[in-house]
Amino acid sequence: MLGWESGSGRKDYFPYAASRPSVWSWEVGSLQMSGELSAASPGRYSMASPESGSRATIRLGDGQREYAAGGFGNVAWKERIDGWKMKPEKSAAPPSVSNAPSEGRGGVDFDASTDVLMDDSLLNDETRQPLSRKVPIPSSKVNPYRMVIVLRLVILCIFFHYRITNPVWDAIPLWLISVICEIWFAVSWILDQFPKWFPVNRETYLDRLSLRYEKEGEPSQLACVDIFVSTVDPLKEPPLVTANTVLSILAVDYPVDKVSCYVSDDGASMLTFEALAETAEFARKWVPFSKKYSIEPRAPEWYFAQKIDYLKDKVQPSFVKDRRSMKREYEEFKIRVNGLVAKAQKVPEEGWFMQDGTPWPGNNTRDHPGMIQVFLGHSGGLDSDGNELPRLVYVSREKRPGFMHHKKAGAMNALVRVSAVLTNGPFLLNLDCDHYINNSKALREAMCFLMDPNLGKSVCYVQFPQRFDGIDKNDRYANRNTVFFDMNLRGLDGIQGPVYVGTGCVFNRTALYGYEPPFKPKHSKPGFLSSCFGGSRKKKSSRKEKKNSSKHVDPTVPVFNLEDIEEGVEGAGFDDEKSLLMSQMTLEKRFGQSAVFVASTLMENGGVPESAEPEALLKEAIHVISCGYEDKTDWGQEIGWIYGSVTEDILTGFKMHARGWKSIYCMPERPAFKGSAPINLSDRLNQVLRWALGSVEILFSRHCPMWYGYGGRLKFLERFAYVNTTIYPITSIPLLAYCTLPAVCLLTGKFIIPQISNIASIWFISLFLSIFATGILEMRWSGVGIDEWWRNEQFWVIGGVSAHLFAVFQGLLKVLAGIDTNFTVTSKASDEDGDFAELYLFKWTTLLIPPTTLLVINLVGVVAGVSYAINSGYQSWGPLFGKLFFAFWVIIHLYPFLKGLMGRQNRTPTIVIVWSILLASIFSLLWVRIDPFTTKVTGPDVEMCGINC
Repeated sequence: MLGWESGSGRKDYFPYAASRPSVWSWEVGSLQMSGELSAASPGRYSMASPESGSRATIRLGDGQREYAAGGFGNVAWKERIDGWKMKPEKSAAPPSVSNAPSEGRGGVDFDASTDVLMDDSLLNDETRQPLSRKVPIPSSKVNPYRMVIVLRLVILCIFFHYRITNPVWDAIPLWLISVICEIWFAVSWILDQFPKWFPVNRETYLDRLSLRYEKEGEPSQLACVDIFVSTVDPLKEPPLVTANTVLSILAVDYPVDKVSCYVSDDGASMLTFEALAETAEFARKWVPFSKKYSIEPRAPEWYFAQKIDYLKDKVQPSFVKDRRSMKREYEEFKIRVNGLVAKAQKVPEEGWFMQDGTPWPGNNTRDHPGMIQVFLGHSGGLDSDGNELPRLVYVSREKRPGFMHHKKAGAMNALVRVSAVLTNGPFLLNLDCDHYINNSKALREAMCFLMDPNLGKSVCYVQFPQRFDGIDKNDRYANRNTVFFDMNLRGLDGIQGPVYVGTGCVFNRTALYGYEPPFKPKHSKPGFLSSCFGGSRKKKSSRKEKKNSSKHVDPTVPVFNLEDIEEGVEGAGFDDEKSLLMSQMTLEKRFGQSAVFVASTLMENGGVPESAEPEALLKEAIHVISCGYEDKTDWGQEIGWIYGSVTEDILTGFKMHARGWKSIYCMPERPAFKGSAPINLSDRLNQVLRWALGSVEILFSRHCPMWYGYGGRLKFLERFAYVNTTIYPITSIPLLAYCTLPAVCLLTGKFIIPQISNIASIWFISLFLSIFATGILEMRWSGVGIDEWWRNEQFWVIGGVSAHLFAVFQGLLKVLAGIDTNFTVTSKASDEDGDFAELYLFKWTTLLIPPTTLLVINLVGVVAGVSYAINSGYQSWGPLFGKLFFAFWVIIHLYPFLKGLMGRQNRTPTIVIVWSILLASIFSLLWVRIDPFTTKVTGPDVEMCGINC
């Protein structure tokens, strides 16, 4: 039990279950602290001291033992070398094939469905068949789409030829601005469209996975998976939300000894720690219930929110009884967690205290030691049926003033190192605290790609689409991002793979360590020029290797790859201790001063050496999350999550693709993960601002896709996609100018397009038709609905003239002036006043100023243009229609934003009314009194009237 002592001398405690005779202690400076672990914590608890290089003293049971991590690391290193020495030849590798055609040679062929080398003799065995296959989009859907893209490109060229050769001489500034904006939009469209040239679907075979790796009567051979859950602020990311995510992980349909859940608390909050202890206790009842009845989803909050008609579905009475009992248990669990949250709202001046009177180490969130708590483990923590539970570990890395902690990217890298020391699963799944596992077989879906003997060796990660709960059916602000997840990423899957989107992604740990993927043998015939001039592939490849080994190495290729290390050390033997020592020193310089962690990086199949002592591993885990561990290493530069942008996900995936890895997009029928999305306008714009700011940071960094990694193995269309991912915020500047033009045209009486001839009108109509045709055919092959597509188009304008615009200026300030801007964590809490109460919640922010201004000036322009036409006669109505169409295009796209300003029941906030009246007055006065585009005529025109005037 943890508690704090109030000023009156009374102690209030967080309920922390009954204690169990397991003793922990740690030393901070010269002060030694000790206490008793609870029943919810059958594992170990360890902390690091603030001094550099000091260690925690760990006591378990009756005795006290000191462990030297360095000694253990040497043992692990020696065991790994012994493994290399005794390792047989790599018979599992695909058979090598010469450049000769495959016809007539038995046994070897390519599987067109997976693009990998296959052995014909293996295809006869069900357990040896591919675990997945690539399902191309039918040509009847894709080919018309490609034809329209090419046709639209041709029409664009003719359109721009007409626009440039027919300037509007009486409104040159407006015409020039419009042409520049239109050219930029065309370039942006090309960058967005062509990476979708080869869209594909994928299909997995879970039954084949079980046949191959889960044979009856034998232990499961499925790979271990370490799952990361990251959280920062328990008030903005409620502990109950995090608890549901953790419970869905612990109940996943996967062998319990193969699953480890690591929760990163980057805010060092005792509230998160206590809530996790309660979660571990509740998991003992929830996990067996979930697995017994195979329920979906296995996050209790969302499971109990489902409406199930038991009479209609003829559910067994025993299940109904157990479900009611479990629902009562969950309601009690919620009360306990919410009680913790209520108590944590008011932090005492002296900070929180633990049961034995010692202060909570995380009272100062910016200055605290590293903390690790093993709540559940493979050796303890059984469920109510007496079965083992997956491992659950709380991690809070050390924080000290003066150190760069790199926000989420730094926290994720700390989890990579901790997990490597404690469990070392070869695959990693990272989830945000609000993204629970919605499909209990999600890990098996990913393993169909990552554990495929052929395909898996070159896959760096498997990305799942993000799906969301709690969004109204109209999806006013395009929170679902359906166009991006169902259209753009499926297009990228046909090239080199989808970009990494921050959550719901299963990684190959080897790829995160900066290693290269294995090379696939080439099967194409030698080219005509190569045959004529006697060039050979072998010579070319040797020249390339020599070039890469020079001083000026390609920054996308790591210093070494895994196979090079193994072969080099095997060849050296134990007699050459100098070579072994140099290899170890090189690795420690790259990965950090931890022999235990360095040894874990060389274990291709993961796992921890059997001789490893759990206490020593825990002690070393504290060391690898210390503040200074990453100094003078490649962490954040070439290894792990890459630093330098608030959108570390895009940068991390880009580095992997640049090295030659490919990623996979997996879209199971039942969504693998679901999360909560911000549904009110202000939170949505702030979220988009953070994404856009990260893209701008990458654009102005050394990792910009326009010039980074050309010596690597990034495919051309994949580079197109990454360029578009980083450059799209720049579109906000021409978009803002283009949305202002209709109002200026209406107020001044000028227009950006000259009088259109019959021939020119054909090209204008063709351009609009090609735009509509592209959208319709995209929806046809992707399955995206027209309403979702239209919402995406609307929010492209809303976000473009607000969040993207601010991101450009903030990014420039950061790059040029060094002014850093902090982003706010998006609130994950839901409002209890209604299902979609947050949709109507209005929060004023400066992001709302540009779109509000655009709305007002376009509405004023429409009124001014119509009133001018009424006063001028019927001959002025013809030119007016083009201008009104232009203005209505802007207003319709901003319509969801207008509804967001109105708030609940059309009650417009006062600040919006004042802002609108002020802007309307200013622009009306400008229209009436100041018109720089026309010459004021104060008297009759003598040239026109002559003497009769």
